[in-house]
Amino acid sequence: MYHWPAVVVATPAHSGVGDLLSYRSGAALAAGTLVRVPLGAREVLGIVWRCDDAPPEGLAPGQARDVAQVLDALPPLDAGWRELVAFAARYYQRGLGEVALAALPPPLRDLTPEQLARRLKRPAKAAAAEIAPDHERALSPEQAGALAAIDGATAPVLLFGTTGSGKTEVYLQACAHALASETTAQVLVLVPEINLTPQLEERFRARFATVHGHDAVVSLHSGMTPPQRLAAWIAAHTGRARIVLGTRLAVFASLPGLRLIVVDEEHDPSYKSQDGARYSARDLAIYRARVAGARVVLGSATPSLESWHASEQGRYRRLDMPSRIGGGALPRLRLVDMNHQPKGALIAPPLLAAMAERVARGEQCLVLINRRGYAPVLACHACGWKSGCPHCSAYRVFHKLDRTLRCHHCGFTQRVPRACPDCGNLDIEPIGRGTEQVEEQLAGLLAEARRPDGGPARVARMDADTTKAKGSLEAQLAALHAGEVDVLVGTQMIAKGHDFRRITLVAAINADASLFASDHRAPERLFALLLQAAGRAGRDAAHSAASELWVQTWHPEHKLFAHLRAHDHPGFAKAELADRQAAAMPPFAHQALLRADARTQEAAQGFLKAASRAAQALPQREAVTLYPAVPLTIQRVANVERAQLLVESDSRAALQRFLTAWQPLLLQARSAPEARGLIRYAVDVDPLSV
Repeated sequence: MYHWPAVVVATPAHSGVGDLLSYRSGAALAAGTLVRVPLGAREVLGIVWRCDDAPPEGLAPGQARDVAQVLDALPPLDAGWRELVAFAARYYQRGLGEVALAALPPPLRDLTPEQLARRLKRPAKAAAAEIAPDHERALSPEQAGALAAIDGATAPVLLFGTTGSGKTEVYLQACAHALASETTAQVLVLVPEINLTPQLEERFRARFATVHGHDAVVSLHSGMTPPQRLAAWIAAHTGRARIVLGTRLAVFASLPGLRLIVVDEEHDPSYKSQDGARYSARDLAIYRARVAGARVVLGSATPSLESWHASEQGRYRRLDMPSRIGGGALPRLRLVDMNHQPKGALIAPPLLAAMAERVARGEQCLVLINRRGYAPVLACHACGWKSGCPHCSAYRVFHKLDRTLRCHHCGFTQRVPRACPDCGNLDIEPIGRGTEQVEEQLAGLLAEARRPDGGPARVARMDADTTKAKGSLEAQLAALHAGEVDVLVGTQMIAKGHDFRRITLVAAINADASLFASDHRAPERLFALLLQAAGRAGRDAAHSAASELWVQTWHPEHKLFAHLRAHDHPGFAKAELADRQAAAMPPFAHQALLRADARTQEAAQGFLKAASRAAQALPQREAVTLYPAVPLTIQRVANVERAQLLVESDSRAALQRFLTAWQPLLLQARSAPEARGLIRYAVDVDPLSV
């Protein structure tokens, strides 16, 4: 007797293949079982979504292909995981198999049942080094109140704790309580970026290794090797790992005993994927907690306006922790009006003097400039040539260290020319400043500054270029914690999550770029970045009274700085939400973008216009607003032209109904004559930038 499993495989929504493919099996297969099935001439990994006793209507028994192999050494993926994946595929308008298979570790796609069985028999690797136990600490009244509320929460919790208020200790003890509730309980902790994972993993291991074992804590992020990801995923799926720490992809980890989800720095845009299924891990964490009957905590010193609005409406429970541990003061804001400083000054003289004072006292400074490289562009003033990228509508950045011009969009790199390629002028100069240039110039400007031991000030840089090599990030952080660096220059990667005890001065030297940007989220991001950066200063209560945030600006009267001076996130959020409501922008409206990539801009926009015309006949069309197709801000990347079309509605449900009905019409619009040259298209639901 045969059975007829319906299997999902990795096919995109626009492939036309469909979500579920029917196969034949001699044995009944449980939903969630991993299988290998034939697809065309290949054999691919699939997931049994259901198993029927009769063939689907219209399918003759002889037409179905047989399941090739069953990976039954692994327990099936549970119903909660499958429901999460199905929701993500529906909401973000992607193929079910596309989302489901992308959530699994890549090595699973190639393993045979025998190889997988051998892999499961391998003993878990012991921890590389013993970590000193980290025992629970006494909680402040604010922390204790927050922990009690989390333990009894029935709705999502927004933990609004100022920088240095001890949110991590609350997370740790909430995790301990969740794990103690059941022997099979598991916890998921999400962080926005890979560079925050190692230090958090060390902290969690130190806290939980003694009770639950060294292999009870695993990480999941894209920086791991495929075998590492497979080992961590298997540990989570089989319940051996009790705590999973990871970036956004970890929201799809198989955790059958899930009881608590923590989303740290929930405001961070890194939680929103920008390719493939453009999902928000923060939003999926909320949904997953509901499906699993688990508690979920969103933590931030600068909550996103969407989460803040939800807490104002009562959908989330907001817990406030406004005080720093030890009673330390928050950094004082010092605005430097660059209109009154020497022309062309990189660092204003008052700020430079303040930094020299900190160095002399043995304290540390952090300088934030959110642009890596030496200069954003190299230019010839004789003929106007600039270092544009031949493949993108963007400039190549000048990197002085290796004398290259590098495009940060497509990666195209060339040596710096000896003379202007257009006119032969030998005098080509950098325009603007990046982290490399700031590091170099600060070393010169602070050449006379002396440390308490009489040595010169030591300036270092931390950005994506200096942390490429394996172990380089950890080494740089260790040097900073050990006091081997006096002034650290870096991008936004240094502004969040780190506990730097000796930093007493933070300086943002190029903060104005976001004040007047066309993106309605730019002020929110700038405010969060500056407040998070300020939080790196004065974390040691003994030095907090002298801690300062210096901001160099040409617009000191801007209203954002008034809220920043008072560390007033509630006031800033209230003002921004009022502006958003008046303009009918998210969270008071719901958006989706239809993006098109093509060989020409005409083809990209031609597809979008054909899709817009097709939408006019849909019954759901009246509930949405369709805007005209326009090029993206950076129109061309890697010789691919890009355009987008915005869809907006005041109802999330109405927008979803429209997008679902529109999907088959988008498939047809690909064949429109004006869309010839289209490479790909994608729907981005709840986009972070428009």
